[in-house]
Amino acid sequence: MWIILGGIAIIATFINLYMYKTGKDYKLAMAMGLSFTALTLCAEYSLVSRWVKVKDWAALLDVVPSMEMALWVLTIISILLNITPILLGQKNKK
Repeated sequence: MWIILGGIAIIATFINLYMYKTGKDYKLAMAMGLSFTALTLCAEYSLVSRWVKVKDWAALLDVVPSMEMALWVLTIISILLNITPILLGQKNKK
């Protein structure tokens, strides 16, 4: 599920940037990009929670250490890309 939500977040982020570039209202796409990023993190957390409940320590040891850094980096990139139109708009007003 987290892969699907992550894919939607990426698509929404690119739609956000495209709509800004073409001069259209991008705020809904920005909200969708950030929302699906949050849902991706929740889905990943649910997956890890299920592994804890069934005591699948091998899965936790294999996945969690590498996914932690990836989730941090991808979340930060998603936030930066989604707020880029707002930052550029403020820069252009000055």
